[in-house]
Amino acid sequence: MTTRPLIGITMGDPASIGPEIVAKALSNPEIYALCRPLLIGDGQVMVRAFASTGVRLALNPVARPAEGQYVHGTIDLVDLRNVDVATLEWGKVQAQAGRASFEYIQRSIDLAMAGEIDAVATSPINKEALKAAQIDFIGHTEIFGALTGSPDPLTMFETRGLRIFFLTRHVSLAQACRMVTRERVLDYIRRCTEALQQLGVERPRLAVAGLNPHGGEHGLFGDEEVREIEPAIAQARAEGYDASGPHPADSVFWHASRGRFDAVLSLYHDQGHIAAKMYDFERTISITAGLPFLRASVDHGTAFDIAGTGQASAVSMEEAIRVAAKYAAAFRRRR
Repeated sequence: MTTRPLIGITMGDPASIGPEIVAKALSNPEIYALCRPLLIGDGQVMVRAFASTGVRLALNPVARPAEGQYVHGTIDLVDLRNVDVATLEWGKVQAQAGRASFEYIQRSIDLAMAGEIDAVATSPINKEALKAAQIDFIGHTEIFGALTGSPDPLTMFETRGLRIFFLTRHVSLAQACRMVTRERVLDYIRRCTEALQQLGVERPRLAVAGLNPHGGEHGLFGDEEVREIEPAIAQARAEGYDASGPHPADSVFWHASRGRFDAVLSLYHDQGHIAAKMYDFERTISITAGLPFLRASVDHGTAFDIAGTGQASAVSMEEAIRVAAKYAAAFRRRR
Protein backbone atom coordinates (compact mmCIF):
# COMPACT_ATOMS: atom_id res chain seq x y z
CA MET A 1 0.00 0.00 0.00
CA THR A 2 1.34 3.42 -0.99
CA THR A 3 1.96 5.69 1.98
CA ARG A 4 -0.12 8.84 1.84
CA PRO A 5 2.13 11.90 1.48
CA LEU A 6 2.60 14.01 4.59
CA ILE A 7 1.57 17.58 3.81
CA GLY A 8 2.51 20.47 6.09
CA ILE A 9 -0.22 23.13 6.14
CA THR A 10 0.52 26.64 7.42
CA MET A 11 -2.32 28.39 9.23
CA GLY A 12 -1.70 31.76 7.56
CA ASP A 13 -2.39 35.13 9.15
CA PRO A 14 -4.24 34.32 12.41
CA ALA A 15 -6.45 37.41 12.05
CA SER A 16 -7.55 36.35 8.56
CA ILE A 17 -9.79 33.70 7.06
CA GLY A 18 -6.77 31.34 7.09
CA PRO A 19 -7.63 29.47 10.31
CA GLU A 20 -11.27 29.18 9.23
CA ILE A 21 -10.60 27.74 5.78
CA VAL A 22 -8.07 25.31 7.28
CA ALA A 23 -10.69 24.16 9.80
CA LYS A 24 -13.26 23.64 7.05
CA ALA A 25 -10.80 21.91 4.72
CA LEU A 26 -9.67 19.48 7.40
CA SER A 27 -13.27 18.63 8.26
CA ASN A 28 -13.50 17.00 4.81
CA PRO A 29 -12.72 13.26 5.07
CA GLU A 30 -11.60 13.19 1.42
CA ILE A 31 -8.47 15.12 2.38
CA TYR A 32 -7.43 12.34 4.74
CA ALA A 33 -7.89 9.75 2.01
CA LEU A 34 -5.36 11.63 -0.12
CA CYS A 35 -2.71 12.61 2.41
CA ARG A 36 -1.63 12.98 6.02
CA PRO A 37 -2.28 16.66 6.80
CA LEU A 38 -0.18 18.34 9.49
CA LEU A 39 -1.18 21.83 10.59
CA ILE A 40 1.48 24.32 11.65
CA GLY A 41 -0.15 27.12 13.63
CA ASP A 42 -1.62 28.10 16.97
CA GLY A 43 -4.04 25.92 18.93
CA GLN A 44 -5.98 28.73 20.61
CA VAL A 45 -6.54 30.46 17.29
CA MET A 46 -7.87 27.21 15.84
CA VAL A 47 -10.28 26.82 18.77
CA ARG A 48 -11.59 30.27 17.92
CA ALA A 49 -11.89 29.28 14.25
CA PHE A 50 -13.90 26.19 15.24
CA ALA A 51 -16.32 28.48 17.06
CA SER A 52 -16.77 30.86 14.12
CA THR A 53 -17.21 28.08 11.54
CA GLY A 54 -19.14 25.54 13.59
CA VAL A 55 -16.54 22.89 12.74
CA ARG A 56 -16.15 20.25 15.46
CA LEU A 57 -12.70 18.69 15.44
CA ALA A 58 -10.19 17.66 18.09
CA LEU A 59 -6.65 19.00 18.23
CA ASN A 60 -3.70 16.68 18.72
CA PRO A 61 -0.58 18.74 19.53
CA VAL A 62 2.61 17.06 18.31
CA ALA A 63 6.27 17.99 18.60
CA ARG A 64 7.29 16.17 15.40
CA PRO A 65 5.36 15.02 12.31
CA ALA A 66 6.07 11.36 13.12
CA GLU A 67 3.87 11.68 16.22
CA GLY A 68 0.70 12.47 14.27
CA GLN A 69 -2.36 10.22 14.10
CA TYR A 70 -3.61 11.51 10.71
CA VAL A 71 -7.20 10.34 11.08
CA HIS A 72 -10.28 12.31 10.16
CA GLY A 73 -11.84 14.06 13.14
CA THR A 74 -8.52 15.07 14.67
CA ILE A 75 -6.16 17.80 13.48
CA ASP A 76 -2.52 17.00 14.18
CA LEU A 77 -0.95 20.33 15.09
CA VAL A 78 2.56 21.66 15.54
CA ASP A 79 1.46 24.34 18.00
CA LEU A 80 3.82 27.32 18.04
CA ARG A 81 1.70 29.10 20.67
CA ASN A 82 2.79 32.44 19.29
CA VAL A 83 -0.47 34.40 19.36
CA ASP A 84 -2.13 36.26 22.24
CA VAL A 85 -5.77 35.54 21.40
CA ALA A 86 -6.95 37.98 24.08
CA THR A 87 -5.59 40.88 22.02
CA LEU A 88 -5.86 39.42 18.50
CA GLU A 89 -8.64 41.06 16.49
CA TRP A 90 -10.27 39.42 13.50
CA GLY A 91 -9.83 41.23 10.21
CA LYS A 92 -7.17 43.78 11.18
CA VAL A 93 -3.53 44.31 10.29
CA GLN A 94 -1.52 43.45 13.40
CA ALA A 95 2.18 43.02 13.97
CA GLN A 96 1.74 39.90 16.09
CA ALA A 97 -0.29 38.28 13.32
CA GLY A 98 2.36 39.10 10.72
CA ARG A 99 5.10 37.71 12.94
CA ALA A 100 3.11 34.54 13.68
CA SER A 101 2.32 33.84 10.02
CA PHE A 102 6.01 34.21 9.16
CA GLU A 103 6.99 31.78 11.93
CA TYR A 104 4.55 29.16 10.59
CA ILE A 105 6.25 29.39 7.21
CA GLN A 106 9.68 29.16 8.81
CA ARG A 107 8.71 25.97 10.64
CA SER A 108 7.21 24.42 7.50
CA ILE A 109 10.47 25.10 5.64
CA ASP A 110 12.53 23.58 8.45
CA LEU A 111 10.40 20.43 8.41
CA ALA A 112 10.45 20.13 4.62
CA MET A 113 14.21 20.67 4.41
CA ALA A 114 14.71 17.98 7.06
CA GLY A 115 12.56 15.56 5.05
CA GLU A 116 9.95 15.27 7.80
CA ILE A 117 7.12 16.40 5.53
CA ASP A 118 6.71 15.73 1.80
CA ALA A 119 5.28 19.08 0.68
CA VAL A 120 3.80 22.33 1.99
CA ALA A 121 0.36 23.88 1.41
CA THR A 122 0.04 27.49 2.55
CA SER A 123 -2.86 29.65 3.72
CA PRO A 124 -2.99 33.39 2.98
CA ILE A 125 -0.73 35.94 4.65
CA ASN A 126 -0.98 39.72 4.70
CA LYS A 127 1.78 41.94 3.30
CA GLU A 128 0.88 44.88 5.57
CA ALA A 129 0.99 42.64 8.63
CA LEU A 130 4.44 41.39 7.62
CA LYS A 131 5.55 45.00 7.29
CA ALA A 132 4.07 45.88 10.70
CA ALA A 133 6.12 43.03 12.16
CA GLN A 134 9.22 44.46 10.42
CA ILE A 135 9.61 41.37 8.25
CA ASP A 136 11.26 42.42 5.02
CA PHE A 137 9.42 40.19 2.53
CA ILE A 138 6.46 40.99 0.29
CA GLY A 139 5.01 37.50 0.01
CA HIS A 140 5.25 33.75 0.23
CA THR A 141 7.38 33.22 -2.87
CA GLU A 142 10.05 35.62 -1.69
CA ILE A 143 10.11 34.04 1.79
CA PHE A 144 10.42 30.51 0.46
CA GLY A 145 13.09 31.56 -2.03
CA ALA A 146 15.23 33.36 0.55
CA LEU A 147 14.92 30.82 3.36
CA THR A 148 15.75 27.86 1.09
CA GLY A 149 18.52 29.61 -0.83
CA SER A 150 16.57 29.35 -4.08
CA PRO A 151 17.19 32.38 -6.32
CA ASP A 152 14.27 33.51 -8.49
CA PRO A 153 11.84 30.64 -7.80
CA LEU A 154 9.15 30.04 -10.41
CA THR A 155 5.45 30.58 -9.88
CA MET A 156 3.06 28.21 -11.64
CA PHE A 157 -0.73 28.34 -11.50
CA GLU A 158 -2.80 25.22 -11.97
CA THR A 159 -6.53 25.09 -12.31
CA ARG A 160 -8.38 22.06 -13.68
CA GLY A 161 -5.37 20.94 -15.70
CA LEU A 162 -4.43 24.39 -17.06
CA ARG A 163 -0.87 25.29 -16.01
CA ILE A 164 0.58 28.81 -16.30
CA PHE A 165 4.09 30.07 -15.52
CA PHE A 166 5.00 33.75 -15.15
CA LEU A 167 8.02 35.43 -16.72
CA THR A 168 7.46 38.47 -14.48
CA ARG A 169 5.24 38.94 -11.43
CA HIS A 170 5.16 41.80 -8.92
CA VAL A 171 6.50 44.62 -11.08
CA SER A 172 4.82 47.43 -13.01
CA LEU A 173 3.56 46.68 -16.49
CA ALA A 174 6.18 49.02 -17.95
CA GLN A 175 8.96 47.19 -16.13
CA ALA A 176 7.51 43.81 -17.12
CA CYS A 177 7.77 44.81 -20.80
CA ARG A 178 11.41 45.77 -20.30
CA MET A 179 12.06 42.37 -18.71
CA VAL A 180 10.92 40.49 -21.82
CA THR A 181 14.43 39.77 -23.09
CA ARG A 182 15.88 36.96 -25.17
CA GLU A 183 18.02 35.79 -22.27
CA ARG A 184 15.19 35.77 -19.72
CA VAL A 185 12.71 34.00 -22.00
CA LEU A 186 15.26 31.31 -22.83
CA ASP A 187 16.14 30.83 -19.16
CA TYR A 188 12.48 30.46 -18.25
CA ILE A 189 11.78 27.98 -21.04
CA ARG A 190 14.56 25.80 -19.67
CA ARG A 191 13.49 26.12 -16.04
CA CYS A 192 9.75 25.78 -16.68
CA THR A 193 10.41 22.59 -18.63
CA GLU A 194 12.49 21.24 -15.75
CA ALA A 195 9.76 22.18 -13.27
CA LEU A 196 7.13 20.30 -15.30
CA GLN A 197 9.39 17.26 -15.40
CA GLN A 198 9.72 17.44 -11.61
CA LEU A 199 5.94 17.29 -11.43
CA GLY A 200 5.89 14.14 -13.55
CA VAL A 201 5.30 15.55 -17.06
CA GLU A 202 7.78 13.50 -19.07
CA ARG A 203 7.97 15.50 -22.33
CA PRO A 204 6.59 18.96 -21.58
CA ARG A 205 5.07 21.02 -24.37
CA LEU A 206 5.50 24.67 -23.40
CA ALA A 207 3.69 27.50 -25.20
CA VAL A 208 5.08 31.02 -24.90
CA ALA A 209 2.46 33.77 -24.93
CA GLY A 210 2.92 36.86 -27.04
CA LEU A 211 3.25 40.32 -25.51
CA ASN A 212 1.48 42.47 -28.08
CA PRO A 213 -1.96 42.16 -29.73
CA HIS A 214 -2.04 39.20 -32.15
CA GLY A 215 1.52 38.38 -31.16
CA GLY A 216 2.75 41.64 -32.70
CA GLU A 217 1.76 40.72 -36.29
CA HIS A 218 5.46 40.41 -37.29
CA GLY A 219 6.37 43.81 -35.91
CA LEU A 220 3.27 45.81 -36.85
CA PHE A 221 2.15 46.19 -33.22
CA GLY A 222 5.48 46.12 -31.43
CA ASP A 223 8.71 44.28 -32.11
CA GLU A 224 9.33 42.41 -28.83
CA GLU A 225 8.16 39.15 -30.40
CA VAL A 226 10.52 39.44 -33.37
CA ARG A 227 13.43 40.93 -31.45
CA GLU A 228 13.36 38.97 -28.18
CA ILE A 229 10.83 36.15 -27.96
CA GLU A 230 11.19 34.36 -31.31
CA PRO A 231 15.01 34.08 -31.09
CA ALA A 232 14.71 32.68 -27.55
CA ILE A 233 12.22 30.03 -28.69
CA ALA A 234 14.41 29.14 -31.68
CA GLN A 235 17.43 28.67 -29.40
CA ALA A 236 15.37 26.57 -26.98
CA ARG A 237 14.16 24.32 -29.79
CA ALA A 238 17.74 23.93 -31.02
CA GLU A 239 18.59 22.69 -27.52
CA GLY A 240 15.82 20.11 -27.68
CA TYR A 241 13.04 21.86 -25.74
CA ASP A 242 9.47 21.50 -27.01
CA ALA A 243 8.69 25.22 -26.91
CA SER A 244 6.47 27.07 -29.37
CA GLY A 245 5.17 30.55 -30.01
CA PRO A 246 4.85 33.36 -29.44
CA HIS A 247 1.15 32.54 -29.45
CA PRO A 248 -1.46 35.31 -29.31
CA ALA A 249 -2.40 35.72 -25.65
CA ASP A 250 -6.12 35.90 -26.44
CA SER A 251 -6.19 32.24 -27.52
CA VAL A 252 -3.18 30.37 -26.12
CA PHE A 253 -4.72 29.75 -22.69
CA TRP A 254 -7.85 28.28 -24.28
CA HIS A 255 -5.74 25.91 -26.38
CA ALA A 256 -3.75 24.86 -23.30
CA SER A 257 -6.96 24.19 -21.37
CA ARG A 258 -7.95 21.80 -24.18
CA GLY A 259 -4.70 19.85 -23.89
CA ARG A 260 -2.73 21.22 -26.83
CA PHE A 261 0.06 22.36 -24.46
CA ASP A 262 1.19 21.18 -21.03
CA ALA A 263 1.75 24.75 -19.83
CA VAL A 264 1.86 28.37 -20.96
CA LEU A 265 4.59 30.87 -20.15
CA SER A 266 2.73 34.11 -19.42
CA LEU A 267 4.84 37.24 -19.82
CA TYR A 268 3.34 39.36 -17.05
CA HIS A 269 1.23 39.06 -13.92
CA ASP A 270 -2.28 39.89 -15.10
CA GLN A 271 -1.96 38.14 -18.47
CA GLY A 272 -1.90 34.74 -16.77
CA HIS A 273 -3.85 35.62 -13.62
CA ILE A 274 -6.92 36.73 -15.55
CA ALA A 275 -6.88 33.59 -17.71
CA ALA A 276 -6.62 31.23 -14.73
CA LYS A 277 -9.13 32.98 -12.52
CA MET A 278 -11.73 33.34 -15.25
CA TYR A 279 -11.34 29.63 -15.93
CA ASP A 280 -11.96 28.69 -12.28
CA PHE A 281 -11.38 31.30 -9.61
CA GLU A 282 -11.72 29.12 -6.51
CA ARG A 283 -9.62 26.25 -7.86
CA THR A 284 -6.69 28.31 -9.09
CA ILE A 285 -3.71 27.08 -7.10
CA SER A 286 -0.23 28.59 -6.98
CA ILE A 287 2.76 26.24 -7.04
CA THR A 288 6.25 27.51 -6.26
CA ALA A 289 8.78 25.61 -8.36
CA GLY A 290 12.54 25.70 -8.11
CA LEU A 291 12.55 24.93 -4.37
CA PRO A 292 14.08 21.86 -2.72
CA PHE A 293 10.50 20.72 -2.01
CA LEU A 294 7.00 21.26 -3.39
CA ARG A 295 4.89 24.18 -2.18
CA ALA A 296 1.27 24.79 -3.20
CA SER A 297 -0.96 27.63 -2.05
CA VAL A 298 -4.38 29.17 -2.27
CA ASP A 299 -4.36 32.07 -4.69
CA HIS A 300 -6.52 34.46 -2.75
CA GLY A 301 -5.91 36.95 0.01
CA THR A 302 -6.66 37.22 3.69
CA ALA A 303 -10.23 38.53 3.16
CA PHE A 304 -10.19 40.61 6.33
CA ASP A 305 -13.69 41.88 5.53
CA ILE A 306 -15.24 38.47 6.27
CA ALA A 307 -12.66 37.06 8.72
CA GLY A 308 -14.31 35.63 11.84
CA THR A 309 -17.74 35.33 10.23
CA GLY A 310 -17.40 31.72 9.06
CA GLN A 311 -18.42 32.70 5.52
CA ALA A 312 -15.12 32.00 3.74
CA SER A 313 -15.08 29.15 1.23
CA ALA A 314 -12.54 26.40 1.80
CA VAL A 315 -12.56 25.18 -1.82
CA SER A 316 -9.21 26.79 -2.65
CA MET A 317 -7.58 25.51 0.55
CA GLU A 318 -8.80 22.00 -0.15
CA GLU A 319 -7.54 22.24 -3.71
CA ALA A 320 -4.10 23.44 -2.55
CA ILE A 321 -3.79 20.40 -0.29
CA ARG A 322 -4.98 18.11 -3.11
CA VAL A 323 -2.43 19.55 -5.55
CA ALA A 324 0.39 19.21 -3.01
CA ALA A 325 -0.60 15.58 -2.42
CA LYS A 326 -0.99 14.92 -6.16
CA TYR A 327 2.53 16.02 -7.07
CA ALA A 328 4.49 15.15 -3.91
CA ALA A 329 5.46 11.62 -4.98
CA ALA A 330 6.54 12.61 -8.50
CA PHE A 331 8.55 15.51 -7.12
CA ARG A 332 10.39 13.23 -4.68
CA ARG A 333 11.27 10.76 -7.45
CA ARG A 334 12.73 13.53 -9.60
CA ARG A 335 14.97 14.95 -6.92
